[in-house]
Amino acid sequence: MKLELNLKSVKENAAAWESAGVKLPSFDIGAMRAQTRSTPEWVHFGAGNIFRGFIGSLSQRLLESGAAKTGIIACDTFDYDIIDKIYTAFDNLTLNVLLNPDGTTSKEILAGVAEAVKADFSDAGQSARLKEIFRAPSLKMVSFTITEKGYALKRPDGAYLPVVEADMKDGPAAPRHAMSIVAALLLERYRAGALPVAVVSMDNCSHNGEKLMASVLDVARAWEKAGLADAGFAGYLEDGSKVSFPWSMIDKITPRPHPLVQKQLEEAGIAGMEPVVTSKKTFIAPFVNAEKPQYLVVEDAFPNGRPALEKAGVYMTDRGTVNKTEKMKVTTCLNPLHTAMSMYGCLLGYTLICEEMKDKDIVRLVKRLGYAEGLPVVVDPGILSPKAFIDEVVEDRLPNVFMPDDPRRIATDTSQKVGIRFGETVKSYIASGRDLGSLVAIPLAIAGWMRYLLGVDDRGAPMEVSSDPLKDELQAKLAGIAWNDPSTYSGQLMPILSNASIFGIDLSKTPLAAKIEGYFKILLSGPGSARALLEKELAQEQDS
Repeated sequence: MKLELNLKSVKENAAAWESAGVKLPSFDIGAMRAQTRSTPEWVHFGAGNIFRGFIGSLSQRLLESGAAKTGIIACDTFDYDIIDKIYTAFDNLTLNVLLNPDGTTSKEILAGVAEAVKADFSDAGQSARLKEIFRAPSLKMVSFTITEKGYALKRPDGAYLPVVEADMKDGPAAPRHAMSIVAALLLERYRAGALPVAVVSMDNCSHNGEKLMASVLDVARAWEKAGLADAGFAGYLEDGSKVSFPWSMIDKITPRPHPLVQKQLEEAGIAGMEPVVTSKKTFIAPFVNAEKPQYLVVEDAFPNGRPALEKAGVYMTDRGTVNKTEKMKVTTCLNPLHTAMSMYGCLLGYTLICEEMKDKDIVRLVKRLGYAEGLPVVVDPGILSPKAFIDEVVEDRLPNVFMPDDPRRIATDTSQKVGIRFGETVKSYIASGRDLGSLVAIPLAIAGWMRYLLGVDDRGAPMEVSSDPLKDELQAKLAGIAWNDPSTYSGQLMPILSNASIFGIDLSKTPLAAKIEGYFKILLSGPGSARALLEKELAQEQDS
């Protein structure tokens, strides 16, 4: 019997699913969906894999324990094909595959999504349903995983994006940008009686709630100023007793669907697991493969009440603790390690993070970066141990042989990340009077990024450079530098290193600039130069 991911199959073939090693929902899916339809409590924007495999699993836990009676309404503002081809086509079910460090998998059908809607105001039916949801007094929480770019209203030069400019001019009737859509829906809630709600970014970016609030308010104020929204709307959004924008920290690696996982599911008798590529080039499948460790820390500010998230393993706390936890992760315990190893992983020809963790030089690099350079200035949030967090990353998460994560994916948008991932530690060293000359892994990582931007690997073969909003600009500054000729370097890094908008600090005014330049010139020494540099600079590091 071939199993298919739909409600009929789950109901009629329960024994076969369980024989295939798949855990099924234990709650009444139909009753949950009916209750969600009449009294929605939670809507989520961004219907991709991190939502399906993480946030959706939180809903499942609450429903199974009886701590919730309603599910989540999934909504997408960017790629409507996901709703049609991944949600509707599979009755809003997800096959979640946890990739355990020992190479085994844990499989479960997640049914916590009650409904899937397109945030498409050109579709009268879809937009009417969204407005109905936002006018519901029962709505407690609007959450987001739309990536940091989803909150951006302006181009790097400070001008509004054309779509945002048009939205501000045209008003809330037919918004297209994600933040304009959210503003228009919150306007519906304001007009329904200024009803309270929490608007919660769960994206992996610093001060995410602040970014979300600023963008929504920007649109709202433009509409109010132009007479396109009710007077008092912006004030409603600024009133924390009515609308809150809690901060959060999220951590779970959810890589793109892997052929090995697909093959194992098919061998277990599960049909229809083929990935699809949407018209927006999203690569997505009916299944999600993800690591088991997951962390979500949320500021407990919910003016209309909230789901019992703590019963699903979420840390509910104050804003200061959220900020400390987020800073711990992104400046010390995970994200800097990822970026450093992705640069050298790409140069050395690796396509899997787990394979990199078999490379003694890369392991020495991430250990030096995390333990020796990061921990001395780490922010300790109190609810999680920074050292234990790094231990789990280095010993379990990164080496997981069944985690099909690619350094090329992690190398995406590096210019938007290095200020937080490296610049904050540099600033902490300066603030605490520590010797910047003791830093080795951070300048190695930055020099490695500059070398990576040349688009040639350590053997001299052409290498695709991952997408980045500053990619063309940075590569233009490096034009004329030959990957195998140090004499072609004549200070081209300095305009980049001095850019505080990239690094959070003008590195040219620190001793690190000379160290980065020195490493970079070594990396221009031809084949094997990246390997030789790592071996030389990290020779004293302990392997244990």
